[in-house]
Amino acid sequence: MIDRYTLPKMREIWSEENKFRKWLEVEIAACEAWASLGKIPREALAKIKRKASFDIGRINEIEKETAHDLIAFLTSVAEKVGPESRFIHMGMTSYDVEDTARSMQMRDAADLIIKDIEEVIKIIKRRAKEEKDTIMMGRTHGVHAEPVTFGLKLLVWAAEMERNLVRMKHAQETISAGKISGAVGTYANLDPRVEEYVCKKLKLKPSPASTQVLQRDRHAEYLTTLAVIAGSLEQFATEIRNLQRTEIWEVEEPFGKGQKGSSAMPHKKNPITCERIAGLARVIRGNAVAGLENVALWHERDITHSSVERIILPDSCTLIDYMLQQFARVMDGLVVFPQNMRKNIERSFGLTFSQKLLLALTDKGLTREEAYKIVQTAAMKARGSGKNLKDEIFESRDAMKHLSKEEIEHIFDIRNHLKNINVVFRRFGL
Repeated sequence: MIDRYTLPKMREIWSEENKFRKWLEVEIAACEAWASLGKIPREALAKIKRKASFDIGRINEIEKETAHDLIAFLTSVAEKVGPESRFIHMGMTSYDVEDTARSMQMRDAADLIIKDIEEVIKIIKRRAKEEKDTIMMGRTHGVHAEPVTFGLKLLVWAAEMERNLVRMKHAQETISAGKISGAVGTYANLDPRVEEYVCKKLKLKPSPASTQVLQRDRHAEYLTTLAVIAGSLEQFATEIRNLQRTEIWEVEEPFGKGQKGSSAMPHKKNPITCERIAGLARVIRGNAVAGLENVALWHERDITHSSVERIILPDSCTLIDYMLQQFARVMDGLVVFPQNMRKNIERSFGLTFSQKLLLALTDKGLTREEAYKIVQTAAMKARGSGKNLKDEIFESRDAMKHLSKEEIEHIFDIRNHLKNINVVFRRFGL
């Protein structure tokens, strides 16, 4: 179980200081590349590497005048380096630096998110194994369907999160790209070997082709992947919220010592964490839509994406990091009420065995329509009278023509519904 949030790490990744630090890494790597090609004197490179730094306060001061953050950054660095600063940013455009650095931030954020997902999967699988044989009612359309086990329900969640893990790793690979190709992607004032060197040093792949920017389908894939993960968490959280309803009361999210559920009603235990997760999923979905709208830029680049990304990238990464850790905490401490699950099964008066009755009658040679009519007639009587479906079947002449008492007792044995649960668990090595 995660015993401390990694949110401070995520904040650090998206901090202004780290952004400028990454910019400086890109600029210095480019200087090294130029030096290896004989375009920058080695002694100048040594001085650049020794003296290059920045002052955030000074950058902000300069930007008030220039209205250009990268120029303000370069001016601050130049003030630290001196005359050799003329070699910094040689042949490059702003987004050679900014996009390459942003890819590094998104890659690093993905590392934390991947760890979060792995932790959630581990906890869900552990709880699934613990609740493997905890019988509960399965519901479709909110209505009793057929029995399942709570462990099986959790394995469905685990499988979904494993798919999300694959998605996140692919999105991380997609975004782990850099570009040092100049103002319109033609390397007009650059040697392509500079890009190769910089990307290799920063553990990125050079974009096969770019304009002034990396194309925003990469960022859209990343953001929509976060939205899919958030959607999964919302689905799980919504199920817990439903199962915690008083009328069902089969599970309950953790409630801490000293926690209060309501300012007015002391008895309340509300699923506030799951509600928070469900609410924040809406924010991440909205951010993903904005990311998709960023794909369509004018010509070789416009700036409509820039202001949007300053919000949606750090916000979405920070929110999904938080949501995954909160859900891990919920699952780790989730309270399960098997006795209430049993009571809820009994509330259906055996109606959930209707399919097994239907199949048993068709096995006896009846058409599906004939069998369906017999079972539905008995089921509707049971619903109206409050009697158990099994008792109505015993009183059905049409049913008893074809089924013995022993066969009916076997049909209504709940264990028959769960005979293949182990098959699913073996797929997960459990």
